Amino acid sequence: MLERAFGKVNLALDIVGRRGDGYHELKMLLQGIDFCDEVEILPARELQVTTDRPDVPDGPGNLAFKAVLLMSERSGRKPNVQVRITKRIFAAAGLAGGSADAAAVLRGLNRLWSLFWPAEKLEKLAAELGSDVPFCIRGGTVLATGRGEILEPLPDLDEHWLVLAKPRIEVSTAWAYRNYSAATVTERPKLAPLLAAVQANDRQALYAGMGNVLESVTCRTYKEIAAIKEEMVRAGAARSLMSGSGPTVFGLVDSQEKGEAVLAAVTNKFDVETVLTKTLRRNES
Repeated sequence: MLERAFGKVNLALDIVGRRGDGYHELKMLLQGIDFCDEVEILPARELQVTTDRPDVPDGPGNLAFKAVLLMSERSGRKPNVQVRITKRIFAAAGLAGGSADAAAVLRGLNRLWSLFWPAEKLEKLAAELGSDVPFCIRGGTVLATGRGEILEPLPDLDEHWLVLAKPRIEVSTAWAYRNYSAATVTERPKLAPLLAAVQANDRQALYAGMGNVLESVTCRTYKEIAAIKEEMVRAGAARSLMSGSGPTVFGLVDSQEKGEAVLAAVTNKFDVETVLTKTLRRNES
């Protein structure tokens, strides 16, 4: 059984407070993208989770392993499966690659074990694994609040091309949130106009409303993130932003040809992993 595990970008990420459980209170606009890992799930004598990349853990250190155990516990099925993950989404990149793999396991086991659980039940389980996992069950265009697990579906955006570029640095999500200070934020996403832009399918208003407050942390420490953003816009991107806690930067362009030009410009100037991809509608994910 094969499942595709689609990544995401943050069109907006705002921190609006602190929660009693220690997490930050978030408001985010999440968008699924057509950039995916492949997750193969097979019956086996014992639980095994493997990947094809040395920088991504196998076994219990992988969130997909925890997803199998959670489904096994709640369904009463023995976790006798082998999960083989072929990675394409950049690792530790702010694109929810590990969360997407875990979500693919939940969906795949739901089919393999003939559980027929609705998506809403899978999303509740997914929230126990991580803040991005529920979105990776749902996909599409979504307003996410709470710590990211409360989802409000929005109308699907028309197709947008995106250039993704990940510099060869590692940014810890915990570090980014720990070092966040509202006093250092110079620009926040304009969420009300942004949501109106999604409803109206207004590209220019969408670009104007985007923002990510965690750039106030990462761009101070990793100058190449800001430099990549600037180069993308210089090369023709309508808008460029960091996704999640980074370090991946994405640029929105209005055609494949322009995307290829932006990708070439960034690749020639920086040491980055890159891909040209598209936004993904909910019924495609």
